[in-house]
Amino acid sequence: MKDLPLAKVYQLLEPGPVVLLTTARKGRADVMVMSWHMMVEFEPPLIACVVSNANYSFAALRATKECVIAIPALKLASKVVGIGNCSGKDVDKFKRFGLTPLPAKRVTPPLVAECFANLECRVVDTLLVNKFNLFVLEVLKAWHDPAQKNPKTIHHHGYGSFAVDGKMIRLKSGKP
Repeated sequence: MKDLPLAKVYQLLEPGPVVLLTTARKGRADVMVMSWHMMVEFEPPLIACVVSNANYSFAALRATKECVIAIPALKLASKVVGIGNCSGKDVDKFKRFGLTPLPAKRVTPPLVAECFANLECRVVDTLLVNKFNLFVLEVLKAWHDPAQKNPKTIHHHGYGSFAVDGKMIRLKSGKP
């Protein structure tokens, strides 16, 4: 074994696919890229996520307590990177990146039509927001696009490196 700089630890433990998080405030929708999230409960589905207080979407999420998590497939990777490299403070990201906002049923922020799944969420816990920028979200409604068959997700490994979902394997489990 050899020392690994602590700044590289996150590259080893990235929890899941890169997602888009939409918010809406004062009649304006925004979309940001998010990698730091994890499931914390199954039913109701609860997701913990970190949204930096330096991010334009932070204020909207904190004020409105609702968002959509949209899950893009590999074909959107270049748009995802572009979205992550600019601020909604300065840019209408939906227009700049050619994304189609669709109305959600339970929250104000829009779904993203080009994504293979969208999760309408409300903030249910802000206990760790001031200390760690960590929000706990409850999924209120989930959508998927059946036309997108076997979508591959991208996983951020830092500094422009991404892994793509690979081959699936099946191992014996207690559940079918």
